[in-house]
Amino acid sequence: MTASIEKIAIQLAYETLKHIEETGNERLYYDVAKVVGASSQTLEEAFLAEVRIRIAAKKGFDFLKAQKPVHEDSVLK
Repeated sequence: MTASIEKIAIQLAYETLKHIEETGNERLYYDVAKVVGASSQTLEEAFLAEVRIRIAAKKGFDFLKAQKPVHEDSVLK
């Protein structure tokens, strides 16, 4: 993948996820992928990868935030 495709995919994923957050339309990235894929399958695949990575990362961070803190006295030393 070229650097320009990666850069565009990252920017497009960022903007799409921002719009999803603002509108609540969680399927928006599928529509964006269709539009992009009509002209460039390579960019569509890079875009979808970037979106999926960011969605997965957000879920991971949200999971970590929801965990109860471990008390120091309960940690095995």
